[in-house]
Parts: sequence; structure tokens; C-alpha cells
Amino acid sequence: MDRFLRPLVRGATYTRLVYLWVPMFVVSVWALIDDTRMWVPAALLIPAGLVPAVRTGEGLQARWLLAPGQENEAFSTAPARNWRDRLRTVVWLQARLLLGLLTAGACVWLPILAVELAGLSAGYRVDGIPVLRDAAPHWAFALLAPLPVIALYGAVVGLGAVATAGARALLGPSAAERFSALEERTEQLLERNRIARELHDSIGHALTVAVVQAGAARAAKDAEFTERALAAIEETGRDALEDLERVLGVLREARTPVGARPTLADAGRLLESARVSGAEVDAELMGPLEALPGPVSREGYRILQESLTNVVRHAGAVPTRVRVAVADGVLTLEVRNPLPDVRASPARGSGLRGIRERAALLGGRAHTGPEGGDWRVRVELPPG
Repeated sequence: MDRFLRPLVRGATYTRLVYLWVPMFVVSVWALIDDTRMWVPAALLIPAGLVPAVRTGEGLQARWLLAPGQENEAFSTAPARNWRDRLRTVVWLQARLLLGLLTAGACVWLPILAVELAGLSAGYRVDGIPVLRDAAPHWAFALLAPLPVIALYGAVVGLGAVATAGARALLGPSAAERFSALEERTEQLLERNRIARELHDSIGHALTVAVVQAGAARAAKDAEFTERALAAIEETGRDALEDLERVLGVLREARTPVGARPTLADAGRLLESARVSGAEVDAELMGPLEALPGPVSREGYRILQESLTNVVRHAGAVPTRVRVAVADGVLTLEVRNPLPDVRASPARGSGLRGIRERAALLGGRAHTGPEGGDWRVRVELPPG
């Protein structure tokens, strides 16, 4: 019984009733103008449904009245984009009008029927419902009087449920809209992953350089060396703050452009930062780095940054060979350094995974691991 009566306390039951009654206001107005051509409102709904913005209005009404308080995308609020959407809107307007007529009939005639059955049971003759006009009053009609009320309850709840299901089918997102929403969610996930990698590479590099420089300055106890270390920490920290501000700008506003992200043309500052941190970097830059496509050059910079960060963090002041070459538009980036102690293996953390992810997103290849007594990172990125 509780389950049977539950719809009576749901707000959606009554908002759906209002939704189904709305077309009846239009029909009522037309009836005052010409009650001999009641097919006209249905005919007028056909060209109305072909207007793209009408689909938006119907979707909003469905969200507010058929499913109030629910955060869902079952009802599209976008204008009709093609003829298929327009035709679906026309069909729904006709179906809504029909459901509204059924609802209005149930809400008007079923209460009248219940009242007349009660009147017959009390000994009064009735003349509202044609089938009851010749019925003789009898107490047994009292047993039938509740049936129209129950039928009214079923009609209101049932027609509301039918309207909701029909609206989900006809006003729901089209295949193009669902594909567009999927693309948008995919772009958001990719952007989140990119931001995570940006923060890891940029901030991780800056913190690594700062920690190594601070430790070296304290151990050296040399004023000149300490001055150089502080200068390196300051420059690296300033670059990291710029990167952090740019990434936070992307988070604050989804439409923020890529902007002036560093590219391989700025590789010199990475190499110098690694040298100041103690690594003996032997760098070889070959080919037109400035001619690389933006995405390839930017991701190449981050891969080089992470590779040098791992050298400073896990290997320390060791000879490091860096080779960056561009041939036929293909970028080859290789960083080699002597293997560190196994306890400080660079295989920990997410930096190497980030290198592989960056390469894979651009259709390239990345190899990271020991080779001939060295730790090698080799990445090949095709033209963008």
C-alpha cells in the first residue's frame, strides 16, 4: 500500500500533470475562436516543431516538469541541428497534445462520474453522464463510486510516466549530440592528464633543482658557490611559477589558449639548469628545432625536462650525454647517464610513464631503461 500511494507525495506527479495540461490552454483558446475546427491546433504544431529553437523550449520544459530536481542529460536542450531532430520534435508535439487530451478528459470526466455514482447511491437521479441518465438510484452504486477516483489516480500517474518515457525517446540527445558530448568529455580527460603531466614535469624539475642546489651549497660552504646556487634556485623557481600560473589559468578558464608554453628552442635553459645542479651535460642539438610543429616541440621540451630531472634527482653529478636531432621532420631525443645506485633507481614515480604517454599521444615511441651500463631515454616523435 505504501508503494501504491507513494506517487501522491512526489512533486514530480503534479509537475507532470501541469506539463500535460499546458497544451490544453492552447486548445481552450482556440475553442473560443472556432470550436468547429479543433484539428487546427494539431496542424499548427507541425510547422512549429520544425523551428530549431522549439526543441530547446520543449527540452527545458521536460527537464523542469517531467524530471524536476534531477541532474541528467536525458532531455536535450540544444536547438534542432538537422531534419531528423525537427521531425522528432514534431512527433513529440503531437504526442504531447494527445496525452494532454487524455489527461484533460480523465481529470474532467472521472471526477464527474464519481460524484454521479455517489448521487445515485444516495437516491438522486443524474443527467451528466449519458449512460447513467436512465439508471435508477440504488445504494449499490456506492460500491462503484471509488472506482473512478482510483482510475483518475492511475491515469494521472500512468500518463505522466508515459509522457516522461516518450520525451526521453523523442527529446533525448541525438546520435550527433551524444557523440559531441563524448568528444567533450574525452577532451576534458585528456586536458586533465596533460595538466597533471605539466605540473609533475615543471614543478618536479624546479623542486629537484632547488633541493640539489641547496644541499650542495650547504656542503660546499663556499660563498661564491652558494651565490651561484641561489641564483640557479631563483631562476628555476621563477620559471616554475610562470608554468604554474599558466596551468592554473587553464583550470580557471576552460577556453584559455595554450599560450607561450616552452619549446625545444628554450632547451638551453634546461641544460644550463642541469649543469648548475652538478650534472656534466654534453649536449648536441642538430637540425632546425625552430621548424618543429608546436605540439612536437612543446612535448619534446617536457620530455627533455623530465629526463634531466631524473638525472639530477637519481644520479647526481654524473656525465650526461644529450642528443636532440631533427631529420626529415622527425625529432629524436636521447639522454644517457651512468646507472645510479639501485636503491635510487629512476624507475620510481610517474615521470617515466609521463614520457611514454607524451610520446604515444603524438604517435611516437619512447624507450626508457638500462643499456650498456647507462640509463637511457630515447624518444622519437613524428611530424605533427
